[in-house]
Parts: sequence; C-alpha cells; structure tokens
Amino acid sequence: MTVNAYAIRARDAARVLGRATRAHKDEGLHAMADALAKAGSTVLEANASDVARAEATGTSAALVDRLRLTPDRVDAMGAGLRDLAALPDPVGDVVRGWTNPNGVEVRQVRVPFGVVGIIYEARPNVTADAAGICLKSGNAVLLRGSSSAADSNAAITEALRTGLAEVGLPADAVQLVPGPRAVTDELMAARGLVDVLIPRGGAGLIDHVVRGSQVPVIETGVGNCHVYVDATADPDTALAILLNAKTQRPSVCNAAETLLVHAAAAETFLPAALAALAAAGVTVHGDAGVAAYGEVVPVTDGDFAEEYLSLDLAAAVVDDLDAALAHIRRYSTGHSETIVTESQRAAARFTAEVDAAAVLVNASSRFVDGGEFGFGAEIGISTQKLHARGPMGLAEMTSTKYVVTGSGQVRG
Repeated sequence: MTVNAYAIRARDAARVLGRATRAHKDEGLHAMADALAKAGSTVLEANASDVARAEATGTSAALVDRLRLTPDRVDAMGAGLRDLAALPDPVGDVVRGWTNPNGVEVRQVRVPFGVVGIIYEARPNVTADAAGICLKSGNAVLLRGSSSAADSNAAITEALRTGLAEVGLPADAVQLVPGPRAVTDELMAARGLVDVLIPRGGAGLIDHVVRGSQVPVIETGVGNCHVYVDATADPDTALAILLNAKTQRPSVCNAAETLLVHAAAAETFLPAALAALAAAGVTVHGDAGVAAYGEVVPVTDGDFAEEYLSLDLAAAVVDDLDAALAHIRRYSTGHSETIVTESQRAAARFTAEVDAAAVLVNASSRFVDGGEFGFGAEIGISTQKLHARGPMGLAEMTSTKYVVTGSGQVRG
C-alpha cells in the first residue's frame, strides 16, 4: 500500500475522531492500554528480536537502551495511555473570545490538526505515546518508525488497533507505515493529506525532515544540555543534580552533556564531583581548569558541541556567569539548560538570558518531560519557537479555528 493510501485512510479516521466525544476517546485509550497488556508477551518477544539484531550489527549501547523494552516499560506505556484518559480534552477549549460592539461573537477554539505523521528512531515506546496523544487530541496518526524497531512497532501497533476496534473507533486512526527508506520521503511529500510531521531522533533524521519536507514540520531538536554550577551553589545540591542529569538515563535528550563550573566554586566542587562521576562510570572530557582537580580526557571544541547520549560529559571551568552564558550561547541546542545557585540575581539573569525551551534553577534537566510536567505522555520536545516549544502534550497537538456567531449582521 502506498503512503498516500495510508494517508487517505487516516483522513477518513480523523473525520470520525474530530466528532468523537471525550468519553469515547477515553474509552479508546483504556481499550488500547488493555490490549497492550494482553499482548505484553508478544511485544516483548518482538522487541527481543529487534534488540538481538541491533546488538549483532554493533549498535551503540545508548541506542540499544532506547530500543530495549522491559515488562516495566511495557506497563509504563499502558499507564501513560490511562493517564491521558484522566486529562482534560483540549478539543473545543476556548482560547479567547469576545463580543464586538455590533453584537458579533468571536471565539478562538482548539481543533485537531487532522492527520499527524511521526517519523522516529529506535524508541518503540513512542509508538504508544504518539498514538495515545493523537487519539485524545482528535488526530489520526501515521507512524514511521525505524527499521531497528520494526518488529516491536508492529506488535505494539497491532495491539493498539485491536483496542480501538473493540470500542467502535476506527483502527485506521493508528497506522504503522512500513517499507524502505524512500517511504519517509514519500511521507514528507504528502502535502494535503498529512497536516503536520514531527521527527523524533538524531540530528541527521531531524535535519533531513526539516530541510526536505513539503509538509509543515514541528522540529524536536537534539539536546546538548548544560549544568552550570555558580559560585554560590551548594556543593551537595549541585552534585546531586549533576549526577541525576547525567547518569539517571544518559541515552535521552534531556540528559546533561556539559558541565560548567564557576572558578570560585571549582576547588570546593570539582574534586568530589570528579570522584562521583568516575564511580558512576562517566568519562569526563575536561579543560585544563577541570584537569587540575582530577583525571580527565582532554576536551576539544567538538566535545562541547556533542550530544553524547552516553556516559560521557564535557566539562570546563569558567571565570564567571558571563562566561557561562557565552559558552551556552555558543554550544546550546536550545533544549534544556540548568543553573545551580543560591543567588536570586544569578538565577534571574540565567533564566532571562538563556534561549532554550526549558531553563531550570536548582533542578535536574531530567524533569523536562511531558510526564513530569503533568501532560501525560509527550509527543516530543520542541526546540523551535513556532507553533510549540518544550514538551508537547495534548494542547500542542491542536490548532485553532475562529467561530464567529451573529444574528444577521453584515459589514458596512
């Protein structure tokens, strides 16, 4: 079946979802979660096949971690679907409204996009997350996963479609689009059939979609995330935040990739930090200022620009807050940036001057996540400035329309 054929079926499903009540969509989410639980062993067997194939071809440990499912991760996918059912439905929300002097009422209301295409790499949990968010927000979804997760994605999609059909919602609201790499380009060319594309993956995939798509794109960017330890930072707080941001799950986009330490805090903070990072298996790529306090790999400019997605960390000692801000401006990908400080003035400058989707004060960048923000499962984290920025939940998966109501008024 061609991409256009999948998209036409998705448009038919989207028309049904656009009229569906919240209760019916929520019923669908619970049914998808139930079907996923029943298919748990099938999903894990399919995933084991994907993981074995990836390991046999020398795939990096970071990408294998993104690919691998466990019983807990499958359970989490189902829980995410149920969490979405408990959230308010954004469709029909009035963003703003007013009545003109002539009595004409104007309301701006949230509406679904229609058909959303998701192009993603490795992580099979995206299959369930994207399907659930799109269903709740009234959109049909075309899922274009990577070949590395082909078996996992197929098993998950089959379960989700089964759940939808059981409650009378169109199974074609969730479709996996298989095929060779050329299929991705066909999806990117399906203007008029697909309303928006969202790429999730590495820099190469995102750049390919952003530069080549004829369909509007919401860009989810890579995460070269910094932790800046200010002169006034509490060392224990800073260390806890750094270790969590770097090691809690290093293969994801909101993990820390660069540490910056104010020169006045280096002597107190760095010896303990380097020892703790080494104990956690982290390789520090440090400048001369960092190397003065422990064993490091010499850092390069390329290291400062790297999204490692592994137990590697670039590190530098900076003269002051100005130098930290300049470093972040040069190397940041605009994802998530953290300051650890006891100074309200430093925190205010950092939050005002750092240009990123999320700016954190005394908190780990691992909190930059739709679930942690209370959005339920997220569709991705946007690093662009139009139409959405930061973690994208239900509201970000809608557009708006103006509903204008009169009583026979005409314009003079």
